[in-house]
Amino acid sequence: MIDVPLSVLDVAPVAAAGSPAEALRHTTALAVRADELGYRRFWVAEHHNTPWVASSAPAVLIAHLAASTSTIRVGSGGVQLPNHAPLAVAEQFGTLEALHPGRVDLGLGRTGADQATAVALRRTSAEAFPQELDDLIGYFTGRENRLRITAVPGLGNMPKIWLLGSSGFSAQLAGMLGLPFSFAHHFSAANTLPALDLYRQSFRPSEYLDKPYAIVSVNTICADTDERAEYLAGPAMLSSVRIRAGRAELLASPEEAARYPYTPQERELARQRFEGQALGSPETVARQLAELRKRTSADELMLTTQVYDIKDRIRSFELIAEQAATL
Repeated sequence: MIDVPLSVLDVAPVAAAGSPAEALRHTTALAVRADELGYRRFWVAEHHNTPWVASSAPAVLIAHLAASTSTIRVGSGGVQLPNHAPLAVAEQFGTLEALHPGRVDLGLGRTGADQATAVALRRTSAEAFPQELDDLIGYFTGRENRLRITAVPGLGNMPKIWLLGSSGFSAQLAGMLGLPFSFAHHFSAANTLPALDLYRQSFRPSEYLDKPYAIVSVNTICADTDERAEYLAGPAMLSSVRIRAGRAELLASPEEAARYPYTPQERELARQRFEGQALGSPETVARQLAELRKRTSADELMLTTQVYDIKDRIRSFELIAEQAATL
């Protein structure tokens, strides 16, 4: 049994036989089903210059997902703040909060673009993140800001702000500011416990939060059997190998992934994709998620499921919902 709230992190994966438009429709269908199943929140992640990811404009996609659902919280996991002017983020997410009050999360990261993409986005340095975060919060709250600009409709329409991270920097900053924190265990498992410890040790109660609150995101694929889940995980494993080799291609089918001639080194890299994550039958996944929750003392688990076929993707969340006491 899984006894903490469960949420969803999605990137609108583009399948090799599909298109970005189809990927966005599939993500919408998944959000609608997650809402029906009782998942707490549905976040989409900002990525650029990545052929197999269609969630490059989180604010636009979140508006659509919020309008397509009724009770689930929707948000970004995350918006990479150095890619955007804080005023623009305040206006976009202030608009979302005004349209869907009490349902919007603004998860913020400080990385996320290769050098060429960073130039195209006119992004700032990640070193400016603390100041830009302070500016952003100032636009929402109306407190004194350096530029003396009023964000409309950002002012008075502040979504819930989260800091996201895969190392200690954002963990410590979130703690010092008294903000909730989400850790990317799904691609930085070795840093999970140190970052969470740092967050909790650094935490200072604030107007936003009186005690630490941590989400841990985890790669999760659930199917009727362990064998079926491992088969469905093939595209995600192959994707990790290709990305490491500098080849960000569309998401392969399970059949293509099964035929791929892995070298021993590539096979080990693929295996590591789900090491310490959750992969298998409902019983296996429930046990793995419960163990992860026990190790991390996470207040919430966020599941990210990179599966080729939308029916299998939705089925994974349905099977997990049956094992959860909190849905």
